[in-house]
Amino acid sequence: MSSRFRPKAGGRLFNKFREKLAGFKESLGSKLQEKIDKQGQTKETAELEELDIALPEGETAESFSMQSMKVSSEKYLSSGKGPKDPNNNFKPESTFSLLDKAKSLVFDQEVILEEKDLEEPLWQLEMALLESDVALPVAEEIVSFVKSDLVGSKKKIGANTADLAEMCLKNALIDLLSKNYLDFDNYIRGASKPIRILFVGVNGTGKTTSIAKVARYLQDRSYSVVLAAGDTFRAGAIEQLEVHGKKLGLKVIKHKTGSDPAAVIFDAIEYAKAHNKDIVLADTAGRLHTNVNLMDQMKKIVRVTKPDLLIFVDEAIAGNDAIERARLFNESVPIGGSILTKTDADAKGGSAISISYITGKPIIFLGVGQAYSDLVKFEPQWLVDRLLGDVASA
Repeated sequence: MSSRFRPKAGGRLFNKFREKLAGFKESLGSKLQEKIDKQGQTKETAELEELDIALPEGETAESFSMQSMKVSSEKYLSSGKGPKDPNNNFKPESTFSLLDKAKSLVFDQEVILEEKDLEEPLWQLEMALLESDVALPVAEEIVSFVKSDLVGSKKKIGANTADLAEMCLKNALIDLLSKNYLDFDNYIRGASKPIRILFVGVNGTGKTTSIAKVARYLQDRSYSVVLAAGDTFRAGAIEQLEVHGKKLGLKVIKHKTGSDPAAVIFDAIEYAKAHNKDIVLADTAGRLHTNVNLMDQMKKIVRVTKPDLLIFVDEAIAGNDAIERARLFNESVPIGGSILTKTDADAKGGSAISISYITGKPIIFLGVGQAYSDLVKFEPQWLVDRLLGDVASA
């Protein structure tokens, strides 16, 4: 699925993130060029002189053309200078061989980046991250990684500065996103059945639809699934899950509106045990972390049903709000991972980068559309490629 993902027409997948990074790339390129101008020209000129190739008057090592180098090389060879054989006789060397040496000296030089060279580019990077809704501690972690990667590194004159900037940032993001990685397929394969997965989050973030998507994902991998209508607060929530259950051909365990949600989920688990079902996916009422009564109810549900995995669901487009809600939910009922919905409409990418770091728990899936199949299992490389625009689908 992930390799075939294409945002819908007019989609804004992380485009603001890439726009903000332009300042970092330009600043780093400018600093590198300054350093090259200061130390590169003198060094290159000296090395050309070692080959007895004089620069024409008014020409610098940077502007010295290959044609001029070829002419000078031919003069050098005709002068009888060059390598000698064991009998101390002049051993002609081809013009092209000499040109290769000269080209290597002139164009393969390197500059070493120092901390002072990076002050402005790293400030630009941190601002770009913060303006893309990346949480402050996460932005600081990324900047620190990029700094350690660049300080003391060698930059070849003539290499693509944008590539250097992007590679360092890519390394930082993959390192950050890989720290709490969970392979959902391996987890399901190895867990004792029936696996109890509980979905939590605030109202209106696509929690029930995400449950249906995960159910289809599991069905496609030959697992049997039971749905538990644990959102007993709204009659509409029970009906919504029933509609999904009917479309997917799945059993939905439900009670009347206003029933104890813990009892509904407990019954679903018992049904799964009795009918040899592999997985129970349990819905819960949307709630704000500030609602003490509903959060106490959630703690009771967790205590009674003992879920194997508790998944927090929120919208990628919520940015720092999603990050803060995930953090507070995690403090009340420790989550096992997150699903970010509406990723296909996310122009900034801050929550996708930050939520795993802040909670210490992995992103498990990304929702990328409305269809059941519009669910991507989270992979750090997949996300980073799209954040940086390294694939056509981004």
